[in-house]
Amino acid sequence: MNLLLLFMIIKVENLPVPEVTCSNCQACCCHLEVIIISETGVPRQHIYVDEHGSETMLRLDDGWCSALNRDTLMCSIYESRPWVCREFEMGSYECITERKDKA
Repeated sequence: MNLLLLFMIIKVENLPVPEVTCSNCQACCCHLEVIIISETGVPRQHIYVDEHGSETMLRLDDGWCSALNRDTLMCSIYESRPWVCREFEMGSYECITERKDKA
């Protein structure tokens, strides 16, 4: 008796994305270039000024934002973070995309 086994591959789309919370955030956005475009009170030690006077968040040699607490992966200047960081919502499309890109 010959037994024929067929395997079907079903492409599944629109799988639910696990909810992103402070406890499972991977701080992927803290690798992005953050241009400072408004005054929010970012401490000067976290600001990089280029030769043209443009201001961005300072990133350290490891590529992470200087304001990121490496132990907790939380922002150490959360209340005075730049406008761009305020607009980058945890769990948003952009957040999920960055998480996938870093995986």
